[in-house]
Amino acid sequence: MNTLLVTLSGRDRPAVSARLLHAAADAGALVLDLEQAVVRGRLLLTALLQPVGDVTELTARIEQVASEFDLAITAEPGQGDNPARRTGRASVAVLGMPLYATALAAITAAIGDQDANIDRIRRLSRDPVTTLELDLSGADVPQLRRVLALLAAEHDVDIAVSPGGLARRGRRLLVMDVDSTLIQDEVIELLAAHAGRAAEVAAVTERAMRGELDFEQSLHERVRCLAGLDVSVFDEVRHAIRLTPGARTLVRTVRRLGFSVAVVSGGFIEIVQPLATELGIDRAHANRLEVRDGKLTGRVDGLVVDRAEKARALRRFAEAERLPLSRTVAVGDGANDLDMLATAGLGIAFNAKPIVREQADTSVNVPYLDAVLFMLGISREDVEEADRLTGMSDVPDPDPRSSIESPHV
Repeated sequence: MNTLLVTLSGRDRPAVSARLLHAAADAGALVLDLEQAVVRGRLLLTALLQPVGDVTELTARIEQVASEFDLAITAEPGQGDNPARRTGRASVAVLGMPLYATALAAITAAIGDQDANIDRIRRLSRDPVTTLELDLSGADVPQLRRVLALLAAEHDVDIAVSPGGLARRGRRLLVMDVDSTLIQDEVIELLAAHAGRAAEVAAVTERAMRGELDFEQSLHERVRCLAGLDVSVFDEVRHAIRLTPGARTLVRTVRRLGFSVAVVSGGFIEIVQPLATELGIDRAHANRLEVRDGKLTGRVDGLVVDRAEKARALRRFAEAERLPLSRTVAVGDGANDLDMLATAGLGIAFNAKPIVREQADTSVNVPYLDAVLFMLGISREDVEEADRLTGMSDVPDPDPRSSIESPHV
């Protein structure tokens, strides 16, 4: 089969692709492949055509189009279609703030060293975070994930390696931790402040999150500090908590894409459930504080939500949603999130402790929770389109100056 590979490049103008295709049609050619990209107003248009008859007539017509639009052209006759794409499809999201060429050079070299091929690259976001998505073939996802994790730490970028193809699309379950992930605060510290014991509780919390203390033991120790508080403290704390910038954008965008969303917290359902309801989150699981005569007793009522229970909750939620674990995403920051992150199809450490970053599939180290969207292959344009389609483009995050979704950034 005779084919002609045509590449046009130069200043982008309307109707270039239309004129190219009209020229091909006039020569009776078949279109085997067509790709176009525009970067800062510069066009790169590539077409693989099968001429009917003499290739000279087709080449002449396309050269006329190139002359009309003042474009550079290459036209290479050859044989056959594109070679079959290799198996092992994967997507690599690279996120930087900023994203330096040195990091990308090292990443692309490592991909080549693993005998994987970069088939396509597209930009998912530009400002304040730059994210590129690389579609690969011939990739061993677990091995590539290990190799690129080392480069991510070395070059101060975030890299997520995920299976490509259909595994990248479709409905998923997103499960998030709450304290220091969905919100900026540690709820137990806010409660302890009302008891005058904030510093004491904060010190225990920090040791537990670093993995230095057993979570259940540390929880009971901290909850004892709350004994005697009136239940009205729940309302005061609910009003005091601060959502992480980008939290609303993340939740509303994935829900519009058909995802289910859940939160699992080592905090307290008295705070978590109203927050989940407000954000439209489907499921919530957290500890419950024991109350008698309108006062906190300083004890937890029922099963403690520790790291093992977080993982079990993720499994229950996935089963209830009839989704395999491979289609689950978990986001957390502390040592008590490790089992949940390991259980999920993709575990994301969000501004996490070192022990969590080392063990998670990938990390997000910018202060915007909606950066998680880019790790899932959802672009800034996808977010804006979802907002426009539902009339929500004017709904900001709590601090629009600090959210990726803000037009002011």
